Amino acid sequence: MIKIMKYGEVSNSEIFARVEPKVDVTAIVSDIIDNVRKNGDKALFEYTEKFDGAVLSSLIVTEEEIKEAVDAVEPEFIKVLEKAAANIRKFHEKQKRTSFIINDEPGIVMGQKIIPVDRAGLYVPGGTAAYPSTVLMDSIPAKIAGCPEVVMVTPPGKDGKVNPVILAAAYVAGVDKIIKVGGAQAIAALAYGTESVPKVDKIVGPGNAFVAEAKKQVFGMVSIDMIAGPSEILIVADGASDPVCVAADLLSQAEHDKLASAVLVTDSSYLAEAVAKELEKQIPLLSRCEIARESIDNNGKIIVAENLFAAIEIANEIAPEHLELCVDNPFDYLDSIRHAGSIFMGRNCPEALGDYLAGPNHTLPTSGTAKFSSPLSVDDFIKKTQYTYFTKDALSRVAKDVELFAKKEGLTAHAKSAVSRTEEV
Repeated sequence: MIKIMKYGEVSNSEIFARVEPKVDVTAIVSDIIDNVRKNGDKALFEYTEKFDGAVLSSLIVTEEEIKEAVDAVEPEFIKVLEKAAANIRKFHEKQKRTSFIINDEPGIVMGQKIIPVDRAGLYVPGGTAAYPSTVLMDSIPAKIAGCPEVVMVTPPGKDGKVNPVILAAAYVAGVDKIIKVGGAQAIAALAYGTESVPKVDKIVGPGNAFVAEAKKQVFGMVSIDMIAGPSEILIVADGASDPVCVAADLLSQAEHDKLASAVLVTDSSYLAEAVAKELEKQIPLLSRCEIARESIDNNGKIIVAENLFAAIEIANEIAPEHLELCVDNPFDYLDSIRHAGSIFMGRNCPEALGDYLAGPNHTLPTSGTAKFSSPLSVDDFIKKTQYTYFTKDALSRVAKDVELFAKKEGLTAHAKSAVSRTEEV
């Protein structure tokens, strides 16, 4: 059963304790990366047979397989995918940056160019659940950024086929290339390239501990979005909230993973008790009840605070991936929230809405990193390049300043490079 604790009556270490994965996969992942780097597709075929039980003749998903998958998915869901994709595009279009030029002094031009990465790699998990939403959320911003090629990797089933809903989502999103490979080996393939998998410049997307560790190890060879931890939800709710809805929202994250964290912070002892009872009613009814049960029992907590502003300060310290603000006037409190990956406002905005349909991205900072990190966005798929132009006259006006600065740092060649262009020969 979920723990109820009153803020101020238990230690802060208990209030703010985080879930820490205990399995160290560093060495295993390092060996996998090294094997893929040396042996390319051969290693990928072997790992796919070993871990996914699939014997493949090709790693590349063909156009025929994509068409077959789209035809196999019910038309109603295709329409939902298209609706979600439209919402995601509308939101992320607003994130596009523009280049700029500064030319307000004679003979001086400075500027910044916005350039998309040449090739983005998208990891989409398989295994216990299929996430077509991840395909949309992670590939559409790359396309909006102008990325010329988006390569998706995802593990096949034992039949050697990719889940049809994943392929349907990739079709709707406009993914350019799809590879049947998962796990740390997929991340290695994207980072270093193989005969079938092109080397990418950026890797995004969630995954298990092996995928997260692989992203950590290849960072520097490629860019990555983030090292994602277990899913999190924190709900700030007042006493007028419906315990049935609050419990359901907590479980929407608890069912993801045994390590997922579901937290309620409320100013109402009554709501705390009611939600705890409601969780016990709802958990047995879930399709993933065993996962949710373990998550709630081990990582779930209900914190009773003195008032809503105190509740929000607790939320700021936790800095959750998802924060629901279940009150009547949520915009009154919005400015007080400083640290959260994504905020869901009011009594009629469940986190699940953001997972699938609303439009803001669902790839979010976890494990308290919302204090300094942001959701996945168009910015993740661009880079900025600066340029500077000076005429000889413009350089002459500042050459002595550059010379003085350089000499203060003991760099006489720097000094000479500036003044040599302006001295009379």
